Amino acid sequence: MKSETTDPSGAMRHREVLESLSGLLLALFVAMISSTVVSTSLPLIIGSLNGTQTQYTWVVTATLLAATATTPIWGKLADLFNKKTLVQVAIVIFVAGSMISGFSQDTGQLIAARAFQGIGVGGLQALVQVVIAAIIPPRERGRYNGYLGAVMAVATVGGPLLGGLIVDVPWLGWRWCFFVGVPIAVLAFVVLQRTLKLETVRRDDVQVDYLGAALIAAGVSVLLIWVSFVGNSFDWLSWPTAVMVAGGLVLLALAVLVETKVREPVVPLKIVVRRTPALAIVASLAVGMAMFGGAVFLGQYFQIGRGYTPTEAGLLTMPLMAGVLVSSTVSGRLISRTGKIKPYLVAGTIVLVLGFLGLGAVDHATPLWLVGIAMAVVGVGVGMTMQNLVLAVQNDVPLRELGAASASVTFFRSLGGTIGVSVLGAVLANRVSADLAAALHVPAGQAATGGVSALNLKALPPQVQAVVHTVYGDATAHIFLISAAVAVVGVLAVLLLKPITLRTTIDLDKTGEPAAPEPAAR
Repeated sequence: MKSETTDPSGAMRHREVLESLSGLLLALFVAMISSTVVSTSLPLIIGSLNGTQTQYTWVVTATLLAATATTPIWGKLADLFNKKTLVQVAIVIFVAGSMISGFSQDTGQLIAARAFQGIGVGGLQALVQVVIAAIIPPRERGRYNGYLGAVMAVATVGGPLLGGLIVDVPWLGWRWCFFVGVPIAVLAFVVLQRTLKLETVRRDDVQVDYLGAALIAAGVSVLLIWVSFVGNSFDWLSWPTAVMVAGGLVLLALAVLVETKVREPVVPLKIVVRRTPALAIVASLAVGMAMFGGAVFLGQYFQIGRGYTPTEAGLLTMPLMAGVLVSSTVSGRLISRTGKIKPYLVAGTIVLVLGFLGLGAVDHATPLWLVGIAMAVVGVGVGMTMQNLVLAVQNDVPLRELGAASASVTFFRSLGGTIGVSVLGAVLANRVSADLAAALHVPAGQAATGGVSALNLKALPPQVQAVVHTVYGDATAHIFLISAAVAVVGVLAVLLLKPITLRTTIDLDKTGEPAAPEPAAR
């Protein structure tokens, strides 16, 4: 007998969905604000710890890499244990990582703490998607993507502003950028406990592929470390390059071998090789590389390249978030109304390319209104693609494979972001190092700023500060052009998708057709 709180299709009523979503959206907000509240203050944080551009990149990369490696594991655990409990466990891990980050004494400790925090972030970003998919049919999910977009926008707009205010207030300091998320996380935990009523749909035969996840994480880590240091600490053609590249490729080859042998692979090949999931994953990889890789350095552009305070930098990134909010809300409702998703994915990826091309033309003197327009265009592209690529994959799989499928597409999106941040950060670091040496008439490879971090502007002489502004402002455009080129891959992937009509039921039957199971929530 069906619960009286559900309709005949097995879906929850709108009011109950909103009640259940409240805790999930708070949890998602906590995960997102952990990055955004630090985004505008990170140049000051790394500068105060006398860190380098490479360490700046790795503070971001460490979180993304840990989240990427653990996302598929969280997805598998969602098929084995209660999803609500797992979300709460992820919140606890996130809170612990935040506290450790706030007490870090040097960049090494901060990078390690952010990696631990990333384990919780990986759980939140995977499990929120899984729970939402378990209570809302794909056709109806588009309308709720607007709420997800609103949370993304508030976290991404409010985070930088909050982070900027925190570091600009003398009696707070940058450590509160990490502490401030703790009460919000506690609130999310309590709200989830009170509002989310979710039955445990357990598969007794689930096995978690820890070895596959470890090999993937290790292989990617080795290659990203190589990218960070090649051309600076050692040459492209050298024995460290040979060892690290060969080692990374061997580890990834072993990961593929393990994934073909184990019964429950962390990246299920039977899902990812199907046309719709495969193309959506390729597009997610490209969009993740472009979006994370490009957006991470916007705060640095405004502060180091243009000389604005962290608070001002947060305000200046608002056009990007406004584009995300508007496009995700509008496209989500249109998708729910029509049931068609491909046209919005195609339009979104094309707009993303155009936006990054616009940002690729900026320098240290570009009028702010032109930079704002380009950021808004990027935001529109992101809002039309990120959640809808996940939705396309979820629509193609039955409920029993939902955790693995959702985690897989999130995994590759995070992997793309990790690679994007690391590669673009390495490009920026090498470019800045060479340009600073040339501008200050220092031999290549020598510290152009006399051992003081170029990000620690207050410790530099005024004439050197002016050079640093110019060099960073001009060099940032190159990474946006690379982001545009990567985003073109996303355009090609979504063009190859078959037309998709979203189903109106939560599950598929054994023939692959839509079916209405017993409700997963009450």
